[in-house]
Amino acid sequence: MGGLFDISGKTAVVTGGSRGIGLMIARGFVQAGAKVYVSSRKKDACDEVAAQLSKEGTCLSLPADLGTEAGCRALADAIAQREERLHILVNNAGANWGAPLADYPDAGFDKVFALNVKGVFHLTRFLEPLLGAAASDDDPARVINIGSIDGLQAPMLETYAYSSSKAAVHHLTRVLAHRLAARRITVNAIAPGPFESKMMAETLQRFGDQIRSTNPLGRIGRPDDMAGTAIFLASRAGAYLTGAVIPVDGGISTRHQ
Repeated sequence: MGGLFDISGKTAVVTGGSRGIGLMIARGFVQAGAKVYVSSRKKDACDEVAAQLSKEGTCLSLPADLGTEAGCRALADAIAQREERLHILVNNAGANWGAPLADYPDAGFDKVFALNVKGVFHLTRFLEPLLGAAASDDDPARVINIGSIDGLQAPMLETYAYSSSKAAVHHLTRVLAHRLAARRITVNAIAPGPFESKMMAETLQRFGDQIRSTNPLGRIGRPDDMAGTAIFLASRAGAYLTGAVIPVDGGISTRHQ
């Protein structure tokens, strides 16, 4: 039973891995014995995280701008120069944009969808050959997309592009799961609720007490909650799961869907 959640020896890429939920997952993977590449736009942030996590295992910095097709291609090519196969891809890099309905700019949709949706699509298809090379019937390669409960329900704040993009990520997850199953690549999504992160900072500052009081489990998510779910999906325990969207939210979405 001990090997059911074992990911030691696997190679993973975690985008948006220098902070927030991406960092939670990257740290969990490193501590579980995986070799992890962390990627984000800021080289200094990636380098700092890689140096920090390398004290606990193997972590490497590989910065990239995933808001463009060319940036996704560049990251995939950089991985291919270093690795012959890739066991796990975590598509976590994301952007948000909040503004009142009457003032919401078209640029908000362009920026958010380019990274949150098109970035997931492009990076997954460019890394498909490496994922396929790592896959087998008993141990598929894994793609883990990070959605949001805001893609399952109307958000508290006016984040029109963000919530729409996360709903798109959830459905893209299902479509990719169907298409990539023959390649023995599973595709699942995690839909986080409130966690301590830069993206959630304003929401928690304004509504933190209300969120805690209305959360069925009565708290904000912790790093181990996120790392544990990702490790489950990446390990033998999650090998027969594909096309799923898993809310990790303390039960919040059960009250609003």
